[in-house]
Amino acid sequence: MGAAPRPDLTAAFVWLTKTMMTQPLTNAAEFTVSEIAQALKRTVEDEFAHVRVRGEISGFRGQHSSGHAYFTLKDEGAVIDAVVWKGSWGRLTFKPEEGLEVIATGRLTTYPKSSKYQIVIEQIEPAGAGALMALIEERRKKLAAEGLFALERKRAIPALPRVIGVITSPTGAVIRDILHRIADRFPSHVLVWPVRVQGETAAGEVAAALAGFNSFAVDGPIPRPDLLIVARGGGSIEDLWAFNEEIVVRAVAGSSIPVISAIGHETDTTLCDFAADFRAPTPTAAAERAVPVRLDLLNRLDGHHKRLLNIIRADVASGRERFTSAARVFPTPEALLAGPAQDLDALSVDLSRGLEALANKKRHAFTGAASRLSPSLLRRLPGGLREKLTRWSDRLSDFPATITERRQTLTRAAERLDGFPATLAERRQRLDAVARLLKSLSYQAVLDRGFAIVRDAAGRIVRSPADVAKGDVLEIMLAEGAIPALATGETPPGPPVSAPRPAASRDPKPGQDSLF
Repeated sequence: MGAAPRPDLTAAFVWLTKTMMTQPLTNAAEFTVSEIAQALKRTVEDEFAHVRVRGEISGFRGQHSSGHAYFTLKDEGAVIDAVVWKGSWGRLTFKPEEGLEVIATGRLTTYPKSSKYQIVIEQIEPAGAGALMALIEERRKKLAAEGLFALERKRAIPALPRVIGVITSPTGAVIRDILHRIADRFPSHVLVWPVRVQGETAAGEVAAALAGFNSFAVDGPIPRPDLLIVARGGGSIEDLWAFNEEIVVRAVAGSSIPVISAIGHETDTTLCDFAADFRAPTPTAAAERAVPVRLDLLNRLDGHHKRLLNIIRADVASGRERFTSAARVFPTPEALLAGPAQDLDALSVDLSRGLEALANKKRHAFTGAASRLSPSLLRRLPGGLREKLTRWSDRLSDFPATITERRQTLTRAAERLDGFPATLAERRQRLDAVARLLKSLSYQAVLDRGFAIVRDAAGRIVRSPADVAKGDVLEIMLAEGAIPALATGETPPGPPVSAPRPAASRDPKPGQDSLF
């Protein structure tokens, strides 16, 4: 039998066993994350120091502000980040473009801060059109053959839309840029239809928004837009693919409301741009095309107003010159009144002579009649004749008195003729005064003050509404012409207009002749 183990060795064995069970022993070295990243970077760069990669360019937006260019190369199964440093960009014989299939020559490396690998391109050469670009081109030709892109289908963009509908994402910078730009230029009513602008459901949502805006009633509770803006920010061709879908293109082409397409940046082109009525390079440019600058409109209106005033002033001045030239052709008032004044002088002389000749004629007639009357003739007359002669005698007894009165009347007329103006100037002054009085009393002066004369179909003046029946043809005479009218029998809106009081009659006394 062997000797029993010593107690210190037994305890050490037990401790060693427990330690090995709780803390497994290993010889692997420990590395930091940076050390692993740098080791991978050196391995990739050593293994792939010179490679040629074929793929389609995606996400290319030109040079960065630093001068470098970033994009991706992809095929149907994978994507690799690519970068062209500023120093290599100038040596490229072919510049990268979105959607092109290329062969890139360079080296692989890693970007430790994001655990990504990428290719640093030193040279690029084209390898043919990309698959996506080929699909877009094929779809474009198909839709163009259907006439969806024809110019005659394009609608005019309204100059000043009352309501603008915007179809875009409600959370991006695009909607803020559009609203801010519209508010700065010409504040208008904007309706936003929120949609996804990227992903599998984006195309259906955009098409549904276009159909929804077009379904609004003109007089409905929600105002119908006068203009639609379909907008999205920049992105790769995959990001913008929703706007190349047929459902969106057909919805844009079939919209009864004019559509402005503002998809991506200026270098981005989608099929939606071909179908829209106007293609804006950026969403901000779409807002600028949608509304004018209010201050510019006010300045233009002010300019038109000033030009109109200048035209009116020039027309008035030209009319005044034409009137002055025409006035020289007409005779002067003195020449016009010379003949009538001479006729008046002749008539005044003839009147005096006529009165005197009439008195002499009556005197001779009376003398002849008196000579034929004798007492013997009276005695031979029968009794009835005697009575008549008596009555005639009674009348003849008063005849000298009548002759006396007529003589007095002629004397007074002669005295009045003695006070008649002797000079032509005095007669012209009196005639001018009478002409002015006649003009002031003329109905034409009343028409010049804004009044009118209403006549019926027979030419009679209408003095009361009771004289007009429904359907009567009337003529309204104004200062510068007449207007035909038809009585409808309806009272026009507005306060009643009191009928003017009839003017006092200015007709001369019956039986009195006018000297004019």
